[in-house]
Order: sequence, then C-alpha cells, then structure tokens
Amino acid sequence: MTPENLLYAVTHEWVNFETNSQGNCVATVGLSKFALEALTDLVFMELPEEGRVLAQGDVFGEIESVKAVSEMYAPVAGKVIAVNSAVVDHLESLADDPYENGWLVKIEVTDEAGRDSLLDYSAYKKQCESESH
Repeated sequence: MTPENLLYAVTHEWVNFETNSQGNCVATVGLSKFALEALTDLVFMELPEEGRVLAQGDVFGEIESVKAVSEMYAPVAGKVIAVNSAVVDHLESLADDPYENGWLVKIEVTDEAGRDSLLDYSAYKKQCESESH
C-alpha cells in the first residue's frame, strides 16, 4: 500500500478497502504518517477487541505520546475482525512503516456510505498542509 492509493479521514486515519474471500468489504485502518509525526515519541496505544461493532465516527482506540493523548476514530461502520496487537508492543515501528505493517484494525464494513466522506490523497495532503501552518 502506498499513501497515494489510500483514502483518509479528516481525523488522520487512513483506509484501504478490499473484498475478502466471502465477498465482503473489509477496511484496513491505520494512522497517517502526518499524524504520527505530529504525535512523536509514542508511549501507549489501546486498540479495540475483535468483534466490537463500530459506527462511523466511534472512538476505537487511543494513542498516547509524551505530548498528548489522542483518540482514534472509525472511518467506516462495521465489525472489527482483526487487530494488529503486534504494533501495540512495538510502537516505535509504527512511524517507520505506517502503511504496511503499521495497520491497526480491519473492519468488515456494514455501511459503505461512510466511504463518501473520506478524502483522497491530494485532498488529505492539502488538509495536512493547512494544519501545519
């Protein structure tokens, strides 16, 4: 996955949509490099349990740095079907590879309407530029 091929929530989560072997839409979700660089020095992360049902915009976890605690929001509605617990134990690796090994959760999407509110890479890049000024 490359950043240019992903969609983004205004709250800095990235999303990659795929269809699984059962024909269901699955969203892989992570945090953007921009968000991770803004947080710096990560010390703690909490992710949801598998099976948790999320509405779009629900808080699905927290990430804490020496600077702040930030909530992470579900960019789509659905059921958490996988959690990358390895990243919780190795937070330093998150910034090194946020778009491949740094995924956080996989959500089986129950309502694809949320997809319309996500930004493409160009729009997300513009948002990041406006936030950094």
